Amino acid sequence: MKTQRIQVLGIDPGLASLGWGVVEMDGARLVYKAHGSIHTKPSQPIGERLAWLRDQLLAVINDWQPFEVAMEGLFFSRNVSSALQVAEVRGMLRMALHDRGLTVAEYLPNAVKQAAAGSARAGKGDVQNFVKIVLGLAEIPKPDHAADALAVAICHAFHHSGPIAALSARR
Repeated sequence: MKTQRIQVLGIDPGLASLGWGVVEMDGARLVYKAHGSIHTKPSQPIGERLAWLRDQLLAVINDWQPFEVAMEGLFFSRNVSSALQVAEVRGMLRMALHDRGLTVAEYLPNAVKQAAAGSARAGKGDVQNFVKIVLGLAEIPKPDHAADALAVAICHAFHHSGPIAALSARR
């Protein structure tokens, strides 16, 4: 019986830097495909920055043709203006993905950490090292936002097949 391969696009939304990562679920096995980040200039008006992020992410979607999309949820911290900017990016992303017929699964940062490192309090380095190991990469993906996006994609894949099945397929 042939297994179904599903491309998953993970997104770590941000106005200054938006991380993205693509993994493929091949049965219970995760296969690394690509990652990157999209940057904007703080000197640009916010509308131009949002349009640039949208256009660049749509280009990634055209290149990789994901079947499913997972995005890191918004975590409110003390920096309200930063959280509001991320909320604007997330709204734009939802609309752009909707226009492409893609639905978005959302995972809060603690859920991604729990799935990746076994603890909702795991550090960034723990999560990045997990991404490297699970995807069989020679080094931790850079920049950080792209590694985070891959972690979101992996978290989404775990919700399909379970972490034990995905990890045992890599060993």
